[in-house]
Amino acid sequence: MSKRKNKETESSGGEIRDILELRRTAKETKKYKIVTRVLSLILILLTLIVSATYAVSYFYDKFGSFTVRIDKYDMVKQGLALSETPDYDVAKAVLNANIVYDMTNISGEDLPENLDMINGSHNGENYIAYTFYLINSGDDTLTYTGEMTIENVTKKLDEAVRIAVYKNGEKTVYGKTKSSGAGKESDCDSEFVSSTIVMKTSHEKFEPKAKDKYTIVIWLEGNDPDCTDELIGGTLKLGLDFRITEST
Repeated sequence: MSKRKNKETESSGGEIRDILELRRTAKETKKYKIVTRVLSLILILLTLIVSATYAVSYFYDKFGSFTVRIDKYDMVKQGLALSETPDYDVAKAVLNANIVYDMTNISGEDLPENLDMINGSHNGENYIAYTFYLINSGDDTLTYTGEMTIENVTKKLDEAVRIAVYKNGEKTVYGKTKSSGAGKESDCDSEFVSSTIVMKTSHEKFEPKAKDKYTIVIWLEGNDPDCTDELIGGTLKLGLDFRITEST
């Protein structure tokens, strides 16, 4: 009897150990699955964040509205600098205007009159407006040139675009030559320099501590005959580059 009881006890003990082992294994498996799911979700979220950041960066670089740049050598060695405010704390070599998505056509006559009175990005629903300052923070008197170029365009959006440039309060509206080749549009002060160059500017004897104020306004002119439904979905990226041509 004793041996039988011992065997029954051992058998019962073994079954209990097996049950406990199964429960522990099941708990560990469940815990492992939960941890795996959490880690997978974290990985997915991180991937989405990185992808979104890259997509925004890529879109902005390829199809962004407007970027201002100066050569870093001119900034470091000669003191030419960019700022969104006249009283600047940090000089920059690159400035980016905010993008306006799904911009539709308007008339230039409907633009606000105070566009040259607000610093930095101050876009409207259907236009881009950006004010910045080019500053000689160095000790030498300079001569600089600036050139605005069309860096990317799709669906011939440049056919109906208008670009107003305010330089120290003086406004000039630029547009592409009429598609018929008959000269500038009636609402423009000047034609684009070429198919890829919008305008050029310069300043001789730009003295130390001097500041030139620029405001750039970009819109689609609804009164332009080339402003048709074919332009829907088009994109345009402009760049304005400044460089020193002489230093004394």
